[in-house]
Amino acid sequence: MTIETRKVQQTGGSTYIISLPKPWADKVGIKTGARVSLYPQPDGKLVIDPIHDSPPAKRCHIDVTGRMGDVLKRDLIAAYLVGSDIIEIRAERILSDQKKTIREMCYKLIGPEIIEETAKKVVIQDLLNPDEISIKKSVRRMFLISNSMHMDAIKAVKTLDNDLALDIDHRDDDVDRLFLLIAKQYRAVLRGAKLPDATDTSIDEYHDLRMAAGPIERIADHARKIAKVTFTLKRPIPEDIMSMIEKTSDLSRKIVEDAIDSLYNSDVNLANQVIDRVEKMSPLITKLNEASLRLNSSETIVAMGTVIDSIDRTGDYGANIAEIAINSAMASQK
Repeated sequence: MTIETRKVQQTGGSTYIISLPKPWADKVGIKTGARVSLYPQPDGKLVIDPIHDSPPAKRCHIDVTGRMGDVLKRDLIAAYLVGSDIIEIRAERILSDQKKTIREMCYKLIGPEIIEETAKKVVIQDLLNPDEISIKKSVRRMFLISNSMHMDAIKAVKTLDNDLALDIDHRDDDVDRLFLLIAKQYRAVLRGAKLPDATDTSIDEYHDLRMAAGPIERIADHARKIAKVTFTLKRPIPEDIMSMIEKTSDLSRKIVEDAIDSLYNSDVNLANQVIDRVEKMSPLITKLNEASLRLNSSETIVAMGTVIDSIDRTGDYGANIAEIAINSAMASQK
């Protein structure tokens, strides 16, 4: 892409004007008398967006002949992430198991709904207006859900509450839905789409929030792993070890909470404190592993290994978010 420069001129004593590059104007369909939208960015840039009638829907066609289970799921997620407005699924005959998978994926994604269904075709339309979704709110919502999942997972292990553990498994779907929505929006921005919340989020912030969404999604996955341990335990964890688990879990959750605060408030000092606290948590993890090895049941030892590892990894992901916060704060000071 050739970078062109324009000289700013003044007209009427108070209005600045510049000319638009003709090749670009022709490419996006701007003609004499056309209107454009101007979007001031937080970093001082000005985005010029042509105003057109509603663009034609972006369609994606998928032949699902012989494609089942996870393969079909991956196809649908890929079609969603590339920003398809309409996903048309065809086969000589779409099997009932395939239709079940399609319905499940519509539930697991934000926006898509089935609008037409026959024996040979299923049509999915994305009904979401991306302008209504703020990435800041989506990432914050991901954190709140994952944080409550971790807290409740420890409680489920302590009380052997299988119903609570199952609820945590369902909440993980909500985190995944938000994560995929953020990924979809970010890909659209990279292709030149207007930022959904351009008035208060720069492209750099958008990138950093997208980066932070990854560790948060994995934190939710580890909360789910902890909760699943509940189904394998036949008797409560000894009180002394459970107390150590709760203490270490609280430290790990606090690390993530402060990392998120440092990201949203551009607080470099807090972010550095978070990273230091992760290193100090290492002896506690070692002590907890040693204590769990003294348990009588080999099944319980394995279960505790899963819980302890997930608590440790959660803290590490908090440190990753803190590092993103430092990079983000540095970029905003330019």
